[in-house]
Amino acid sequence: MTNTFSFQLQSTHGAARTGVISTPRGDIRTPAFMPVGTAATVKAMMPESVRETGADILLGNTYHLMLRPTAERIDRLGGLHKFMNWDRPILTDSGGFQVMSLASLRKLTEDGVTFKSHIDGSKHVLSPETSMEIQRLLGSDIVMCFDECPALPADKTRIADSMRLSMRWAQRSRDAFGDRPGHALFGIQQGGLEEDLRAESAEALQNIGFEGYAVGGLAVGEGQEAMFGCLDYAPAQLPVDKPRYLMGVGKPDDIVGAVKRGIDMMDCVLPSRSGRTGQAFTRHGVVNIKNARHADDPRPLDENCRCPACRNYSRAYLHHVFRSQEMISGMLLTWHNLTYFQDIMQGMRDAIAAGTFAAWEADFHAGRAQGDIEPL
Repeated sequence: MTNTFSFQLQSTHGAARTGVISTPRGDIRTPAFMPVGTAATVKAMMPESVRETGADILLGNTYHLMLRPTAERIDRLGGLHKFMNWDRPILTDSGGFQVMSLASLRKLTEDGVTFKSHIDGSKHVLSPETSMEIQRLLGSDIVMCFDECPALPADKTRIADSMRLSMRWAQRSRDAFGDRPGHALFGIQQGGLEEDLRAESAEALQNIGFEGYAVGGLAVGEGQEAMFGCLDYAPAQLPVDKPRYLMGVGKPDDIVGAVKRGIDMMDCVLPSRSGRTGQAFTRHGVVNIKNARHADDPRPLDENCRCPACRNYSRAYLHHVFRSQEMISGMLLTWHNLTYFQDIMQGMRDAIAAGTFAAWEADFHAGRAQGDIEPL
């Protein structure tokens, strides 16, 4: 166990990399997928069950937690780790993205963002300084800079202005973060799909200096081809010896494509949200458990999966509890999806270390292209 935050690169295969982020609360094996615990819970899961899937780190949402139950209350109750019974690393986002996507009547200035809560309409202010203070009260291990993320598509002038504002906010975030041994602050690269703006952003962030760097402003509607086009150059603009985090990604093939292009960390609500809506991700593609074809099927979702949904329950049962709107449906399918996502990460870590990533990737795509097993 370490008292400092550090990153050690262990092996590479092309641009794909594997390594270890060391924190006082434990190691994070990279590439890492972070389940999203929006309101201090990964929906439908117990923290110990999330750990069993293979997760080393969770993500918490600053915006949601500051509104309810409030960062001050969480701090009084011993911090976010104790509050939600997760003793391993937690990354918190800055709140900026949710302000842009959820809050009503928001006003953006050089100082920060004034907005009304989507819960009760109460008025709040988020700035680089208040975001750093809220994340300090939460006690997260990895803190994200406060930034502005414009929705794509947008014109280049708007993207450039937004990026430069985010870089000024990055400096203010660094100043407000202060000296917190064992905790890390990550800068966020912006610049849309413009290579020159991404380069300018990366240089500005490195001049400030951060413990890790995120590629922000993707997975906001630009499509996979455009995202991969950006990832063909964006990660390489960031330091080799620091973790690279792609925010808000994604589907299994998004994740594999991002790791192939040099990304170390990702997060997404997809495995848990899809689990609650009857979608299961498997090595043979996506299964919709609500479909009638599963009603009499005694087989598991995926006979090669180690999760409880696949070990102990049939497709017929999973179909029945989903159609009956039973809580166990979302629990089992979320457990399955999170397990599948973590198995992808472990598969990639092993393949990168062995120098067989290209073959692993080909097998991954071939398996998903097969489609689901034939109906009985």
